Amino acid sequence: MEAATALEVASGSTPKVKEASLADADGAQASPQRGAVSPIPQLLPPTEEHPKICPDHQALRQTYIRKVGDTLNLLIPFQGKPQPQAICTHDGCALDTSHVSMWNGERDSILFIREAQRADSGHYQLRVQLGGLEATATIDTLVIERPGSPQSIKLVDVWGSSATLEWTPPQDGNALLGYTVQKADTKSGLWLTALERYHRASCTVSNLIVGNSYALRVFAENQCGLSQTASVTADLAHIQRAATVYKTEGFVQDFSEAPKFSQPLADCTTVIGCDTQLFCCVHAYPKPKTIWLKNKMDIQGNPKYRALIHLGICSLEIHKPGPFDGGIYTCKVVNPLGEASVDCRVDVKDS
Repeated sequence: MEAATALEVASGSTPKVKEASLADADGAQASPQRGAVSPIPQLLPPTEEHPKICPDHQALRQTYIRKVGDTLNLLIPFQGKPQPQAICTHDGCALDTSHVSMWNGERDSILFIREAQRADSGHYQLRVQLGGLEATATIDTLVIERPGSPQSIKLVDVWGSSATLEWTPPQDGNALLGYTVQKADTKSGLWLTALERYHRASCTVSNLIVGNSYALRVFAENQCGLSQTASVTADLAHIQRAATVYKTEGFVQDFSEAPKFSQPLADCTTVIGCDTQLFCCVHAYPKPKTIWLKNKMDIQGNPKYRALIHLGICSLEIHKPGPFDGGIYTCKVVNPLGEASVDCRVDVKDS
């Protein structure tokens, strides 16, 4: 008689049936009339709930990032009844149990690494098996440390008050947040940040001071911070002053001015025999000629009087005036643009 191998169950999953041996038939004895005893079929427990890994778990939707030396602890819930078998691999290979711990419970699996290293980055695949059914999920992990410095930095161009830089990303620049660009003028040597978390591998640094020379450097940055060192440009950015051309053709400045008194003569009273001076101020260009008059009579050449002009100040000194030196004194100035005059009265009294 041919032995039974499997039973098709219409409801839900398809349970497997295994053949029972003679020892499993509770010591049943063979009948001499009927020949060999037929094996007794024994059913596996039916699958009540298909295996399934929760798809909304955050570790399955994004890359799981940790710093070197941090603890990596992932809890991944799953479903299945009876309890399914969970198997985890790293990049298609079995886990290194000396470094990575895996604990499987009835409803979840926990992946634990006490001190994560760069080699722990990669794809962890969890397979949940139940009977002939299987569910899989992949967890992307990235273990990072401070990035290296940018490569091949160079100063491309300098114009006006700006400079352009180019560089290439660092060789181990995983999960970069951007670049920090700094400038320092050669006079102070103080580094100032021009750009932060800049994402492109080229930039323009603006607002550089005319007449200064600048060194420029670039750091790479990720979640661990800035790179240990920066890449510095080999050449300085010299911000040149624009050449100024002064045009003097056709420009003639004329300072010519007709005589004009800014301070007139003042009337005065003096004593016989006491030297007396008269003063007035005049503006004129070219330098004017000064003429002194007494009662409208020219007194130039008279040794009793001494006339001077210096920086626009006209003065007349009367040496030991007598009773007849009183009267109206006039200062008259003349240049090619015109003339001007001013009067004052001098009284001479007995002591």
